[in-house]
Amino acid sequence: MEAGSRPLTIAPRRSLLARLGLSELDGVMLAAAAGLVAFGVFALATVGRHEFPDQPLYFAARQGLYGAAGIAAMLLLARFDYRRLRDIRVMVYAAMIAAIAVVLVGGAAVRGSQRWIELPLLRIQPSEFAKLLLVVSLGALAFERVRRPHGLRRTLALLALGLGPAALVLLQPDLGTAVVLAVVAVTVLYVAGIPWQHFAAIGLAGLALTGGALALGPAVGLDPLRGYQEDRLTAFLHPSDDPADASYQVSQALIAAGSGEVTGRGGAATQSELLFLPERHTDFAFAAIGERFGFLGAGFVLFLYAVLFWRALRVMRSAGSHYGTIVAGGILAMLGFQAILNMGMNLGLTPVTGIPLPLVSYGGSSVLATLLALGVLQSIHAQSRL
Repeated sequence: MEAGSRPLTIAPRRSLLARLGLSELDGVMLAAAAGLVAFGVFALATVGRHEFPDQPLYFAARQGLYGAAGIAAMLLLARFDYRRLRDIRVMVYAAMIAAIAVVLVGGAAVRGSQRWIELPLLRIQPSEFAKLLLVVSLGALAFERVRRPHGLRRTLALLALGLGPAALVLLQPDLGTAVVLAVVAVTVLYVAGIPWQHFAAIGLAGLALTGGALALGPAVGLDPLRGYQEDRLTAFLHPSDDPADASYQVSQALIAAGSGEVTGRGGAATQSELLFLPERHTDFAFAAIGERFGFLGAGFVLFLYAVLFWRALRVMRSAGSHYGTIVAGGILAMLGFQAILNMGMNLGLTPVTGIPLPLVSYGGSSVLATLLALGVLQSIHAQSRL
């Protein structure tokens, strides 16, 4: 080497995320989310082809578009500083309540439930987006209030704000989503630092009121549960009493999931191919996957969820602010509870509630809302690294 010459250096190889300007993202979380979307599209291409014989890829194609749009939105949201949401918390909460109220006033009804807003090119279910909006708005309100001395009265006020959207969704009626919103609200307040003694007192009072309503309501002509909700609860408690009617969905789901064995039945999946399994592209997508792809396919889905929840928990523990911890905890509860509840009802372990399997079940609003929630998690992760 000549005197005065500079030594040759080799620039470190940049990752794909770095070349795209997304080096602060959690690549493992992104891969798990993309894997669930891709597997969901692949599954819909097989289990949903009989719904529209002239368009066998109807569900798969639309789900692919929703997934691509959602991932793009997730990447854009990841570059946004989530802490700015604290400044517009009242606006976010008001928009959530207004959207749910619009559904109650003039929403589109499908199968007895009024849950959607019809737009020229698509149909939106505001209650799906309400889950994320509740996390960021209630989390900000709780963050502001727990920094000051507070008592049970302030906890009750926060809980009322948290359960208000759940009560409105219950009127649609949508019991499953209402339960998810309630779980999200309680989780957000708990992570924010509300004393557990407050939850214990409120929980005991709530159980007493619920028991009284269930016991005395029918006697005075006020039935807190609708007929189909009672049937679902009865079917869960006594699944073998009426397998041809009230327990039909659960019975067919159990047959489908059990018949897949280890490697699945493929094209010989009778429950899916012969249309015995209802809602195989939405509520009972997990049972359809178990029948067609077996324990290996279902286990692969479980593995991707485990990775996703692990990374969400990691974001929650390493968030650079208490507000970030609150929001990450609420999103983790939102996604984890939905996944557990859906897979539980597919296996007869929980009542049928109509909760979709995140990123796998067909549904544009569910897919977009879930990916937006993951975008907020990515923003928390990015801001903590910066």
